[in-house]
This record gives sequence, C-alpha cells and structure tokens, in this order.
Amino acid sequence: MLINFIGNAIKFTEQGGVVLRVGTDDSSYTLLFEVEDTGVGIAPNEIDTLFEAFVQTQSGQQAPEGTGLGLAISRKFVQLMGGDVNVKSEVGKGSIFKFTIQVESAEMAKIKTVSSIRRVIGLAPDQPAYRILIVDDKFENRLVLNKLLQSVGFEVLEAVNGQEAVELHKQWQPHLIWMDVLMPVLDGLEATRRIKASEKGRTTPVIAISASAFEEERALVLAAGCNDFVRKPFKEIEIFDAMSKHLGVRYIYGEAQSKATSPENQIGEVLTPDNLADISDELLVELERAAMTLQVDSINQIIEQIREKNVAVGEAFKVLANEFRYDKILSEINHVK
Repeated sequence: MLINFIGNAIKFTEQGGVVLRVGTDDSSYTLLFEVEDTGVGIAPNEIDTLFEAFVQTQSGQQAPEGTGLGLAISRKFVQLMGGDVNVKSEVGKGSIFKFTIQVESAEMAKIKTVSSIRRVIGLAPDQPAYRILIVDDKFENRLVLNKLLQSVGFEVLEAVNGQEAVELHKQWQPHLIWMDVLMPVLDGLEATRRIKASEKGRTTPVIAISASAFEEERALVLAAGCNDFVRKPFKEIEIFDAMSKHLGVRYIYGEAQSKATSPENQIGEVLTPDNLADISDELLVELERAAMTLQVDSINQIIEQIREKNVAVGEAFKVLANEFRYDKILSEINHVK
C-alpha cells in the first residue's frame, strides 16, 4: 500500500517533495499513515471516482504508465485490515492520502528468533569471470542489483529494455541474464524468446524478475524460455542461490552472524568519536555533502578514501551506503561535529 501511495506521489510531483508520516492513535492499536506531496493535485469532481477500478484521473491519463487499478486495490487492502483511505487534494498544490490499519500487540513468546545468516562476501577462486546482464527499465531496480553483484566480484552490464538486452547478448555474451518482465520498447518475455532462439542464447540462463504476486506469471515466463523466476522485492540470498543453481557459482561466505550481531547493528560501536578522529574534517564534510545530495558515485569514492585512513570506519560507512542509509551516515557525522 505504501509503495503504491508513495509511488504515485513521486510520479506526480515535479517540484517540492513527498512526506511520509506514521503514528498511532491513543490506544496504539491503530496505525496512522499519511502521504503528502506537492504535485499536480486532483480536481474535486474526480475525487469520488478515484478508487474505482480502471478509472484514472486526468493527470493519471497523462502519465506514462498505469492501469487505474493501483488505488482501487490499495484501498481494498486497507479495508481488509480494518481501516479506510481519505484524500485531500487541491489542483496545482498537491495531495494528502491518509489511511489507517488495525494492529494487535505481539507477545514475545510468539516472535521467532532470527537464525544465523551466512552472507556472501566474494567469489571463490578458480572460476570464470562471470558476466551478468541486468535488464530493467527502472534505474533504482538496476542500481540495487548492480551494486549487490559487483560487490562480490561479478562483471555487470545493464540494459533498459528488451531490445537492448537482445543486442547486448549478441555483443557481450553474458553468462546469465536477470530479466525484468514489464518494459517498454520490447518486454522481457519477447526479449527472452529472441535470445533463446539463437544458438548461444539457448545455453544462457535467463532469470525473470517481477513484482507480480500471481503464480500464473511464473508459468508465463517459463513458457517464454526463462529458466527461473524471482519475485521483487527479493532477498540477497535468493539472488545468489539462483545464480549458484544455474551457473554453478561458488561463493566465499563471511562468518555466520545472527541479526543481533550483524554489521548493521555494530555501526554505533565503530563510528565513535575516537575512531572518527582519524578522519579529516574535510573528508567528513565531503561525505556529508555527497550524502545530502544523493551523489552515489561520490559517496563511494569518499568512503574508499576514508577506508585508507581507518579500515573499520570505512567498512562501517560502506555498509550504510550499500543499504542506502544516507540518513544514518548524516546522523553519525553530525554526532562528532
């Protein structure tokens, strides 16, 4: 539900910003969500039909994608969870979508403990230099998967649609392809059919990746020639396991860690004032500026410079950067100012 409401807010906001607020009522058993944007807004005469299936507002019809189902489904989910959705909007000034859901208190005895996690940290020696092609029209999706794969040693190229994927397969001959299903120009299923129709493509594993929750889509992608299917949002281990299954990739693992002792939870123990004293004010200011402006390449370059001064501090910042926790990076820097 939040993905849909926030996604719409971003899609229809060219200036200003989008704010998510979360809270509870007096009883703490009702969660309150509010998504506010400074976008194009919705006309008063369109509010009443906003949540009808296959009905789009005038601004929605002008958007590059969408079927008009998102809000109808989201509202139904909210209602199934004991709440409802309210909208306040003004054309040219923005919109506020509010919804509530009912929750219950959890008993500690019913909370499952997290088992130890073996995290992939690299590729085992004496293997090919694996070339991996990522095909997705969404920059954010490509970025997340690219960073994950490059971080352990895979060679990666990207394509923004199926047509580019077909051409890159001919030129670069990747060992494996991660293929989004829904894309402009040429969708993932047709691109897979064309790749699999070639002599070299028949032996190239293609793994479809989609946000669809419908089991029927798995049958569709397999029928198109895909070798496997992974749903978004995925977990790291799902990606690495699929590549091991279809390529025989062998990994180097870090020590098994429970969630309570994972690097993410040890950040505060590493980024102490004493450790950060090893890092020049100039570098910290540069990192702060890059994090505030979301300059991904600059952030990574500055962290490498920090790592040369203090390995532990550099690795701690790297963990935060890999998780896109730029807010946490800023918070840690501000603590030592």
